[in-house]
Amino acid sequence: MTETAKGTHFSEVGRIAVTVADQDHALEFYVGTLGFEKRADIPFGDGHRWIEVAPAGGHAGIALVLPQEGGQAPGYATGIILTSEDIDADHAALRSRGVDTDPEVQRWGAPVPPMFSFRDGDGNVLMVVGNE
Repeated sequence: MTETAKGTHFSEVGRIAVTVADQDHALEFYVGTLGFEKRADIPFGDGHRWIEVAPAGGHAGIALVLPQEGGQAPGYATGIILTSEDIDADHAALRSRGVDTDPEVQRWGAPVPPMFSFRDGDGNVLMVVGNE
């Protein structure tokens, strides 16, 4: 690990936390519906769980966390952008599984990639961008 010019030792964005109301329900959505792999499901503290999922082979993970007291409730724009190798097929597959997606893939023309958004079971918004 090398020190950056500003004196930190950050090397990558490793994971992003998404607040969910029910971790089991969220785990089923991200693994069962989206096809992500479960990387961790570890109990800790007083009845808490650290759950982490990610696209197979992906580097950054998503931590499915319960809201902290006074913290962000589920149902917000996460800022997460997933990359798709076939955006039209992924849009159709998610819609066929009952996922709340935008009605169609948006195409604005180069240099903007094709994209659509979808919502998980808690209403958290994620975006998908085509790798085209």
